Amino acid sequence: MASERPQDLWPAPLAGGPVRARIAVPGSKSLTNRYLILAALAEAPSRLRRPLRSRDTALMAGALEALGAQVHKDDDSWTVVPLPDSPAAGEARVDCGLAGTVMRFIPPVAALSRRDVVLDGDPGARTRPMAALIDALTGLGVKTRSADGYLPLRLSAPEGVRGGDIAIDASASSQFVSALLLSGGGFDLGVTVRHTGQTLPSRPHIDMTLETLSDVGVVHSEPQPGVWEVDPGRPRSFDVLIEPDLSNATPFLAAALVTGGRVTVPDWPAHTHQAGDAFRWIAEAFGGTAELDRDGLHVTGPGALNGVDLDLGDVGELTPTVAALAALADGPSRLRGIAHLRGHETDRLMALTTEINRLGGDAEETADGLLIRPRALRGGRFETYHDHRMAHAGAILGLAVPGVDVVDIATTGKTLPQFPELWAQLLSGAAA
Repeated sequence: MASERPQDLWPAPLAGGPVRARIAVPGSKSLTNRYLILAALAEAPSRLRRPLRSRDTALMAGALEALGAQVHKDDDSWTVVPLPDSPAAGEARVDCGLAGTVMRFIPPVAALSRRDVVLDGDPGARTRPMAALIDALTGLGVKTRSADGYLPLRLSAPEGVRGGDIAIDASASSQFVSALLLSGGGFDLGVTVRHTGQTLPSRPHIDMTLETLSDVGVVHSEPQPGVWEVDPGRPRSFDVLIEPDLSNATPFLAAALVTGGRVTVPDWPAHTHQAGDAFRWIAEAFGGTAELDRDGLHVTGPGALNGVDLDLGDVGELTPTVAALAALADGPSRLRGIAHLRGHETDRLMALTTEINRLGGDAEETADGLLIRPRALRGGRFETYHDHRMAHAGAILGLAVPGVDVVDIATTGKTLPQFPELWAQLLSGAAA
């Protein structure tokens, strides 16, 4: 009698041939959480239509509710009643889980709530960089106390936040800049944020933040590169439709490249600041084609994957998907500009190197990325390190490598709880 796999192992399905499917993905996590913040600070209730429902967005909604906002969840929309003008009594406690947007975006909002607030999260959250943001808030007059620049964090600003000019090194995460910009209109003087570091990862996420500010009437400018100004003033109330999460769509599009098939993701926006939109040129670098029309984005795979040399500094969250493709390519690949991934949900460069090599691959860390050389892979255990994007990488490898067992596929619930069901739908060729 064959022994059963432990319950935490998910046997990644092997593709029996070219994948042909149409996969609709739910709303963007990055946009859902930005609009939740702005709704909590707005002048009147706001509505988010087709928001992402996942652990990260539930944590954000829970954090705002802990601070005094209300989030009413209907079948297809969330209505947010802003933070009250008068702070509630007592200490507020915020669970950040492992969500970078919660642990970075919420502290300035917490200061505006004028309550004593304690933020903490999963064990892994206590190793993610926070010092630059904490120092910036301290410089703006917020009282802070932390574990040497990490969670748990205690803060208070009973008189509100005066605001003004603040310098910050956001080399570790663009979320530090976005955090201050999203809340800056609530500061008495607004805010001027000056980035002092040598690099700024994930610039499209800052552009996304600026666009959401424009959507809700917050006046802002970028008078010179690396300097942003937000005028004082509350966001107006709004009613917004959330775009599909393009980063969550990339594993499904990657399946077309791996199998020589064709996958369509409907409702792909013609204009967006989401990092996942970069997969269009990434697919072509690997030898595939990417066509965008009114029906959505269509990716078609080549006969074999090219090796690539890619700077992913602006779109680092796509690295696990790209690394999995590189491990299946015919030639060597170099992925650059992603040293900051060592401070994500896990050290993604270490994790990808370890897990690709565990399956017989040849991956090597560099100072700012990865070198991946072609080598025949074998099945085995693929650890995810509680990181949803690592789970995506394991699923992609399993399309071409028999016997890949992904540990804790449920970690995809961080941003896409439906991932296992959608992956099965992908391989069945079902239409969305």
